[in-house]
Amino acid sequence: QVQLVESGGGLVQPGGSLKLSCVVSPTIFSLDNVGWYRQVSGKQREMVALKFGDGITSYVDQVKGRFTISRDYAENSVYLQMNALEPEDTAVYYCYLQRFPKEYWGQGTQVTVSS
Repeated sequence: QVQLVESGGGLVQPGGSLKLSCVVSPTIFSLDNVGWYRQVSGKQREMVALKFGDGITSYVDQVKGRFTISRDYAENSVYLQMNALEPEDTAVYYCYLQRFPKEYWGQGTQVTVSS
């Protein structure tokens, strides 16, 4: 029933910024746990950022201070602001939502950081 639609990926230069968006249909609730994961070909999917229903956030060490996860209940959206992008950030990024006891994933959007 829950659908996640991502946008905002693309090709950017090192040091640049991107903002990924994830629209939740039909709606997002404040108790939902939301997050962003990424996966490089040949590697395991990695948690990038999580925001729990209570508002607590968690980031993988490699993105702390550069990435920010946020929610907008009015827009039924989850965002990932990515600054100071590095080539190592290149991956397919997936939106994630947990509404106990089920989990949902977006289709993935490619982020490529290259000069």
